[in-house]
Amino acid sequence: MSAAAAALRDLGAPEFDVAEVRRDFPVLARTVRGRPLVYLDNAATSQKPQAVIDCESRYYAEYNANIHRGIHQLSQEATDAFEAARTRVQQFLNAAQREEIVFVRGATEAINLVASSYGRGLSAGDEILITEMEHHSNIVPWQLLCEHSGAVLRVAPIDDRGALIPEEFGRLLGPRTKIVALAQVSNALGTINPVRELIELAHAHGAVVLVDGAQAVPHLAVDVRSLDCDFYAFSGHKVYGPTGIGVLYGRRALLEAMPPYQGGGDMIRSVSFARSTWNDLPYKFEAGTPNIAGAIALAQAIDYVAARGLDEIAAHEQGLLEYATQRASEMPGLRLIGTAPRKAGVLSFVLDGVHAHDVGTILDGEGVAVRTGHHCAMPVMDRFGVPATVRASFAMYNTRDEIDALFTALVKVRGIFA
Repeated sequence: MSAAAAALRDLGAPEFDVAEVRRDFPVLARTVRGRPLVYLDNAATSQKPQAVIDCESRYYAEYNANIHRGIHQLSQEATDAFEAARTRVQQFLNAAQREEIVFVRGATEAINLVASSYGRGLSAGDEILITEMEHHSNIVPWQLLCEHSGAVLRVAPIDDRGALIPEEFGRLLGPRTKIVALAQVSNALGTINPVRELIELAHAHGAVVLVDGAQAVPHLAVDVRSLDCDFYAFSGHKVYGPTGIGVLYGRRALLEAMPPYQGGGDMIRSVSFARSTWNDLPYKFEAGTPNIAGAIALAQAIDYVAARGLDEIAAHEQGLLEYATQRASEMPGLRLIGTAPRKAGVLSFVLDGVHAHDVGTILDGEGVAVRTGHHCAMPVMDRFGVPATVRASFAMYNTRDEIDALFTALVKVRGIFA
């Protein structure tokens, strides 16, 4: 039992009722290849509770309309629900103002927005610092910015456990460091970074900090004011919401000073052939018709997570990770990739003599869904000298029985390739 779970037990808190949670997710009742589905690919995308599915469907069935532009009742209802969703995200992140919440398609677009807009202020010789464990979405936008501006990309290394090396991170900060961008939780390793301390260090050198929170928000309580980050990005589909919706949080003063990212409807105040002027925040960064249904359903997903309790979810998932890690230690020929002291519910591994894709194919035949490959983190694979890993990633609805099913299927893999 994890320390957090033990603490909840000692306080007399009710145990996390995973059976009740599972009843809220209709897809978990299906079979795959004639076997009960064991879904362990949550770092790629989470499944959706019925409440979220119904919420999105209700928008289309009852008040589908474009927002901000119509005086008719449907448009007013849709606008009210969309803006209420913005306020709900603000509360979820503990942002100071609702104007600091920008709806985007996902964390990838949020990072590109910052790189393309805030990044216009960078000059040749300025530096951007990222880490060796970043997702491609937190590497490539900065490379593009460096190509355009002449800035230099610096990379803070990780150790053999997959943990950031704080001394090396600090050594790479300097007077030319303008942007620091790092994941709060690694999608490939599960490592939880000490972002608050790293942000403080970066600010001491005058850098602004963007945190990629895509893998954090489903598992950890996030308070952007406590973290003191300048930007925070996450995707709705990782936190039990729809695909195609995400959030960029930015400090108001920074967003006010940044030029628009895209041009079009709703981000303008006035347009003439001579010049255009921009709308107020956050609409300056929301060109065109947004994913209205997605934003409304994301708010419903946040409500669902809040009702289940992020602390309780974290304790349950930590217990699953500890159990899976123990099972992995008992399997001959299995090597874990990512053993940092602080981890979220990600178990990445390789099996001696078996390619990860072959492992995934056989597991699929047993009804077990995992992710195989480089997980959009090729530099991580290079760091550990492997072409790919098998990644099992856990969510609030997973169980120890499902972890047992994973390892039973892995025994079959070893038998086939013996």
